[in-house]
Amino acid sequence: MSRPIRIEFPGAHYLVTSKGLDGADVFRDNDDRGVFLNAIDMVVQRFGWNVHAYVLMADHYHLIVDVPKANLSKGMRQLNGVYTQHFNRRHGLEGPLFQGRFKSVLFEPDSYLQQLVRYVALTPMREGVNTSPDRYRWSSHRSTAGLVRRPPFLRPESVLGQFGVREASNQRRYRQYVNDGVGEASPLDERVGQVLLGSDAFLKEHAPRLSGGRGAKRGPRRAGRKRSLTTIFRNVENVSRIERNGLIRAAHIDHGYTLMEIGDHLGLHYTTVSKVINS
Repeated sequence: MSRPIRIEFPGAHYLVTSKGLDGADVFRDNDDRGVFLNAIDMVVQRFGWNVHAYVLMADHYHLIVDVPKANLSKGMRQLNGVYTQHFNRRHGLEGPLFQGRFKSVLFEPDSYLQQLVRYVALTPMREGVNTSPDRYRWSSHRSTAGLVRRPPFLRPESVLGQFGVREASNQRRYRQYVNDGVGEASPLDERVGQVLLGSDAFLKEHAPRLSGGRGAKRGPRRAGRKRSLTTIFRNVENVSRIERNGLIRAAHIDHGYTLMEIGDHLGLHYTTVSKVINS
């Protein structure tokens, strides 16, 4: 079977998984796990990722990230490479630690961020660890739920924001949502082509890239840029939000500007631009 195409573009959201070679453990003790979390922090600072969730198991890990600079592969090479060097040096080994290249699922955050964060939080229970998510130390769940201090690289605001506006009540509702997911079907069952997860519109936009054409690692195809962003958004401060959103969609779909380019021009976070385009 051929390897799935890696689709990369600014603002893309991924569930990333990396497993040990031939099922071997990649974390032997808590010192290994602590070093790996420090490596994530280093990668986040260098590559500008936003980490929404993580879980470390003995023989693999999951990350949920978005990448404003379309650099998932570069960051993962750094993350797995730095950690492999540590692991081999500490345990007197050599050679590869992880099973081939990492796996990633490109997903639509509005539709699947909540579900995938819950999927990650429940990983220890699915894999037979005799503990609840509230007690599993090597996961972002406890930080997101407000039970322990969050690591500096974790950004749970996007998922918590889907449960309301007040932090304490957000965290309580989030914990209940995770607990309610025990025994539920995996959202990954809905993947298309092994690597895509989203609404019909999201799939329609990205599925053609699975053929491996020239645009396979890019975002939406750049149309001929007949108008500059300054022209498109002239006097935007004087129009309604509905009209502004229409201009945002036109800039992205008709003129090929990226989410970050539009966000930078308007002073908006690229996730806000994404929500407008996918609404």
